[in-house]
Amino acid sequence: QEERSRSEHNLVNIQKTHERMQTENKISPYYRTKLRGLYTTAKADAEAECNVLRRALDKIAEIKSLLEERRIAAKIAGIYSEAEPPRKTMRRGVLMTLLQQSAMTLPLWIGKPGEKPPPLCGAVPAAGDYVAKPGDKVAARVKALEGDEQWILAEVVSYSHAANKYEVDDIDEEGKERHTLSRRRIIPLPQWKTNPETDPEALFHKDQLVLALYPQTTCFYRALIHAPPQR
Repeated sequence: QEERSRSEHNLVNIQKTHERMQTENKISPYYRTKLRGLYTTAKADAEAECNVLRRALDKIAEIKSLLEERRIAAKIAGIYSEAEPPRKTMRRGVLMTLLQQSAMTLPLWIGKPGEKPPPLCGAVPAAGDYVAKPGDKVAARVKALEGDEQWILAEVVSYSHAANKYEVDDIDEEGKERHTLSRRRIIPLPQWKTNPETDPEALFHKDQLVLALYPQTTCFYRALIHAPPQR
């Protein structure tokens, strides 16, 4: 807040200086020097505010990561409170709400000037040697009961470097259905949202083929992008 207040005060001075110049209808050496100093200060203030915001976002991401690690550790160890019995299968409506909230709170990538969005930001795919971590959400290609194959939303349990395979849980079954799948059957999902105004190249483009969650389900289907987000 302190950084923003100082920046706003300087921007007001810039505006007032331009108004005086318009009133006098001339650009004197005095105003030219004054504006140069004001704009230099404004640039420094903006950079300082950006650094504060980046540190805040990093701290939020760190807190979310710690909470996720605790959740995964409790899930693996099967730890439950003495006063709380093991949870029952989550209702579909509750699960859908949680998934929507998870998507909405995905952190926004804010890079430095000239910095490109990293892998798993928006449409940027994971690196070829990337291994998803326990707790990461992925699209997993599994065999259905009828024998057909389908893409489902799953959560990584573990990865075996020796076998080159993942163990994942079907999100919809609350860990009751576990699959062992090769890497080619796993697509890591984005970990950052893309800012359309600063990084439009990291968005899926119109008519691009993607996997999209079918409404009110945890199954993916092939879809075409109608229009990318504008903001």
